[in-house]
Amino acid sequence: MNPSVAWETAADLVVVGGGIAGLTAARTAVARGLRVLTVSKGTSTDTATQYAQGGIAVVGPELEDSVESHVADTCVAGAGLCDEDAVRSIVSGGRAAITSLEAVGAEFDLGADGAVARTREGGHSVRRIIHAGGDATGAEVQRTLDAAGPRVEFDTTALRMLTTDGEVVGLLVRGPRGVGVVHCSTVLLATGGLGQLFSCSTNPAGATADGIALALDAGAGIADLEFVQFHPTVLFAAGSTGRRPLISEAVRGEGARLVDVTGRAFMAAVHPLGDLAPRDVVSRAIAELLHASGDDHVLLDARAVARVHERFPTVTASCLDAGIDPATDLIPVAPAAHYSCGGVVTDTAGRTSVPGLLAAGEVARTGLHGANRLASNSLLEGLVVGERAALVAAERVGRNVPISDTALPTYRRTDRTVLQRTMTAEVGVVRDAAGLAAAQRLLAHGVVSEPPVDAHAVEDAALTAAAEVIVLAASERRESRGCHTRRDYPESAPAQRRSLYIERDRDGRLAIVNDDVMTGAR
Repeated sequence: MNPSVAWETAADLVVVGGGIAGLTAARTAVARGLRVLTVSKGTSTDTATQYAQGGIAVVGPELEDSVESHVADTCVAGAGLCDEDAVRSIVSGGRAAITSLEAVGAEFDLGADGAVARTREGGHSVRRIIHAGGDATGAEVQRTLDAAGPRVEFDTTALRMLTTDGEVVGLLVRGPRGVGVVHCSTVLLATGGLGQLFSCSTNPAGATADGIALALDAGAGIADLEFVQFHPTVLFAAGSTGRRPLISEAVRGEGARLVDVTGRAFMAAVHPLGDLAPRDVVSRAIAELLHASGDDHVLLDARAVARVHERFPTVTASCLDAGIDPATDLIPVAPAAHYSCGGVVTDTAGRTSVPGLLAAGEVARTGLHGANRLASNSLLEGLVVGERAALVAAERVGRNVPISDTALPTYRRTDRTVLQRTMTAEVGVVRDAAGLAAAQRLLAHGVVSEPPVDAHAVEDAALTAAAEVIVLAASERRESRGCHTRRDYPESAPAQRRSLYIERDRDGRLAIVNDDVMTGAR
């Protein structure tokens, strides 16, 4: 045993992350009698779930909606890279997942008829988005799962997946008691996204790609990470960095319109759905408009939205904090990093190619999102796959493989501020070969940090690893598709209508592997 290890414990399932996917899995597993340890480096107020505004996309009882309609909308938004079978599987599980959530106390907004209210967001052909607290759906989901789930070990950072003969047998962590080893048969990564790779993001401070780095080091594959969704309408303030409030797409669903700084509406000329076009289309239109004009923001006109203060209290509060009244003022907005469409390759139950390693939520790539996430599909995926992952963990209870290596890892990491600035400038909404080459040069000079390291250094190493994957994939994908736009390759290329699977080779270098290498999760 490594002399740095101060304590040991055991569980059937270790969940890394305290958002919707992780807490759903933990609650489901405990209900089936599993010993569950949930670890989170932050608190329940630090999750992306907490900040989700729009709602949950789930097929309703209306005649104009159906599973196939939702599947079709999702696949259109995904720009040819969705796994249609995976989409259908997850969408079909939506109603049952919502019923389970309501059973433990979630309350969704009701319409005048007493039925659950539904709104429409970009890319959806019908009003199928259910919401809570107007625009505080994520906060309601987080509140419900915090109350219903098992206790979470906060301020605990996952350092390394422990494997024996390629199978997960434990997790090395650092928490208030120092470095510890958790013996387990299954680890679920539910660590969220990677928004902190960029100077401005809607993500919490802890969205540092931790799960991507852990999975790569364990031997799992990553796909579609070049598809980073930038939310088109994030509250703009000159010189601002870090987490920024988003202005929910549902505001446009209720009638708000995007205009340039002269007051000219521009989305109708860009896409048939106008202001409700898929997010990649809207973000790209704004980015190119700003590139041409030299402006740093556009404006959202929500003055025609009925009872905007009551319908969107979270948006209103953010605007008022900035001295803007959405009922009377135009809202300055610009794109910012929002959601990672790719991640650790899994099936629709969270299984990866590494036995005992599961992933769910934003960190995972199930095939649901393809090249661009359809609005409000993320909370749906977290609920459905989180519950299924718990069932997979239950199947592995009783496996007792000894841990053979508990050494602290050695990290490659790049200065975070420099990395964020470079990724924002060169690997943002619109990319080209010169910018990607500049990012590659920066990443080639990452420094080596010997253990022991602090939590911030672990995050920097994870961000560096994720940036390396994104830049490699974005350089290889010489086309524009979904969230990935190349100014030097503006058209989609049919020959590139496939995902790029990336793993670490035996020498620790990232490599794009053939599709048939990732032959399904175990």
